[in-house]
Amino acid sequence: MRFKVEELPERIAPLFQENFQRFGELGAALSIWQNGEPVLDLHGGFRDTKRDQAWTGDTIVLAWSATKGIGSACLLHALQEDKIKIDRRVSEFWPEFGKAGKIDVTIAQLVSHSAGLCALDENVEVTDYDAVIRALEKQTPVWRPGSAHGYHARTFGFLIDKLVRRVAGTSISKYWRTIFAGPLALDFWIGLPDELNSRCAAIYPGKAGIPLEPVKFYRDLATPGTLQRRTFTSPYGLNSVSAMNKPENRAREFVSFGGIGSASALAKFYAMLANDGEITGRKFFASDTLKLMTTTISDGLDRVFEIPTAFSAGLMKDAAGAARKLFGPSSLAFGHPGAGGSHAFADPENKIGFAYVMNQMAQSVLPNEKSLRLVDAMYAEGRASARPN
Repeated sequence: MRFKVEELPERIAPLFQENFQRFGELGAALSIWQNGEPVLDLHGGFRDTKRDQAWTGDTIVLAWSATKGIGSACLLHALQEDKIKIDRRVSEFWPEFGKAGKIDVTIAQLVSHSAGLCALDENVEVTDYDAVIRALEKQTPVWRPGSAHGYHARTFGFLIDKLVRRVAGTSISKYWRTIFAGPLALDFWIGLPDELNSRCAAIYPGKAGIPLEPVKFYRDLATPGTLQRRTFTSPYGLNSVSAMNKPENRAREFVSFGGIGSASALAKFYAMLANDGEITGRKFFASDTLKLMTTTISDGLDRVFEIPTAFSAGLMKDAAGAARKLFGPSSLAFGHPGAGGSHAFADPENKIGFAYVMNQMAQSVLPNEKSLRLVDAMYAEGRASARPN
């Protein structure tokens, strides 16, 4: 194993500081755990563009789609507790889902972004949970379920939340607090309590700059009527970044994109997953469930991102032959990034949990150099240097 704890501060800290000096970071935090213990925590910068409020050790921030990884782990735990296999049909537990050609859609297809439900035909508001669920029940898949995959940017959280409600009788937000966040003292929330707003950094949209990659995806994302545009705007509403700074929206239980918390909370949770599902002497996941996280279900050209992506049971993996690794060198690694630069993953081979969060978004949906340079350096041999790209 090339991961050397004693070299981490020397290797990582210069690159972390460089994110502020060269890459336009405003406020950020990094946390790395190994063997169920914290090995490096860094934070810096500011919570606001006026630079009045310093980013401190207890600052929390919106992590966007990194929430999907948390939600997926909650679903897998609920399935584990009821001994439900992912080859079962969703309609067995959620009968109304079985309409419009979805009767045979499996849980595995749902969680691997293979169900073809990434965009809605019906114009429903993202804040109207019941309306979104009804629209999903009526929706005909965009492609034949299981024949392809494409990132379910907004609908994914509603799909897995409703399934958890049917299996466990409670929402993912409550399941998360009860099973994981409470017992492990994890400072991460899906639906932020009002009294915690004073600790929350404001989130800011990406600034226009260099052409974005992959070019075709971002061009299609900006074009009305495309699958890409429909995927990222349905259900509609709350499409402006600034809207997510309002306390009433932070309080909403958006499993797709609403999680708010600290880098250390995300890293600690993934460290537990990387450590055979165990931390502080308590085991949360069986080996069979962890295997669902490490085993790729869908791989290849993503119908939405228009580049190769890969997913296990709700977690993202590196696609076969990916030009740039998102989750380090281990083929067992899995996690989930968030729009603009947040990133979190588990590496079971080296028992590592990693998380990076920030409040000045980059104009990218997938991880960018600010976090990927840190991931690369974490595994690099020899002395670190703050090298240019």
